[in-house]
Amino acid sequence: MDKLKSLNYDIDLTDGVITFKNTNTTLGFVRYNEKAEVEYIFVNPLFRRNGLAKKLLKIVEEKTKTKPKPQDPISPLGERLFNISK
Repeated sequence: MDKLKSLNYDIDLTDGVITFKNTNTTLGFVRYNEKAEVEYIFVNPLFRRNGLAKKLLKIVEEKTKTKPKPQDPISPLGERLFNISK
C-alpha cells in the first residue's frame, strides 16, 4: 500500500457512499447499505492496483462495524476483490 500513500486525494463520506477524489477526477467510490452489503464499487482504471478498493472496503467496515460483502450480481473483478471462488 505504499503507492496509496503517494496518491493525493480527498475522502467524501456521505450516508451509504464513500468517494475518493482529487481536484481533477474521481479516483473511486463505493455504495453500500447499513448491513455493509456493497452494491457497487468502482476504481478509476488509471488508479487501479494502488489499494484504493481495499481502503474503501476498510472504511465501510469501520463505519458499519461489519465486514463488507458484495450484493449479487458480482463481476469477475469483484470476485477477486472479495476472494470469492465459484
